[in-house]
Amino acid sequence: MKPLIFDHEAAPDFFELMSKQLDGETGEFISHIFPDGESYVRVLSECAQRDAVVITNLHKPNSKILPLIFLCETLKGLGISSIKLVCPYLPYMRQDIQLHTGEGITSRFFSKLISQYFDSLVTIDPHLHRYKSLDEIYTLETCVLNANPEVASWVKANIKNPIVIGPDSESEQWAASAASIIKCPYIILKKVRKGDKDVLISPPNAKQYNHLTPVLIDDIISTGRTMIKTAEALKVEGFQAAVCIGVHAVFSDGAYAEMKKSHISKIITCNTIPHETNLIDLSSIMSAKIKSQ
Repeated sequence: MKPLIFDHEAAPDFFELMSKQLDGETGEFISHIFPDGESYVRVLSECAQRDAVVITNLHKPNSKILPLIFLCETLKGLGISSIKLVCPYLPYMRQDIQLHTGEGITSRFFSKLISQYFDSLVTIDPHLHRYKSLDEIYTLETCVLNANPEVASWVKANIKNPIVIGPDSESEQWAASAASIIKCPYIILKKVRKGDKDVLISPPNAKQYNHLTPVLIDDIISTGRTMIKTAEALKVEGFQAAVCIGVHAVFSDGAYAEMKKSHISKIITCNTIPHETNLIDLSSIMSAKIKSQ
């Protein structure tokens, strides 16, 4: 029997691509917010002994989490066999350590919550900094996909004579992997972050490469300061305007506008979070993995 595929706050284009590729049956449900702010949900599809795939967009997650849990619990009450959460961008991965007394390690709180309600999770390039894998904090079955092959394919098709630039040591895993696929050089710079929007980037000392097109690759573009400062450092050494590629288009307020005013020629993202810069489609790798499970 075909799985039921439910759209919970998913980007419309992404959900349409995924549902076609998965060849499932669209799950029907009604959701509503009462005047007092409380949520209502009613599932219309026949669910007994069927598998469910819930496709969601959890960027800016707080207002989306309770309705998601209510949908999940309703499905379980109707006899659904399993529920797979398809979440291209996984939030609450930033706080992975207690840096100051009294801080909550919210990545663990969130993972405990999601693990309680779902049977499995499929996501793309979660921000694993101090965690080696999601299995350190999630107790459900997890599947982590990597966007690098698709990013590298886009670079190969669209950028002549590229050199991949990693703004800092955290980005090296994406930069090195992409450069290997593209078969081009790469360099990693050093970053010192003094605050959310206060970033220092070391000069790259890479004038021998300044005839190449710099391609900056990172998992998340949030404030954009890292890429702006990196592009400025490259400009000092004679590089042309940079192409900036991020897997997840988080873009805090004003970040995109600031990036467009800097020494950056193109800003490209994958479609894990809907944004006008989405030029790299990852629905096919997600649907292929789900169908193979």
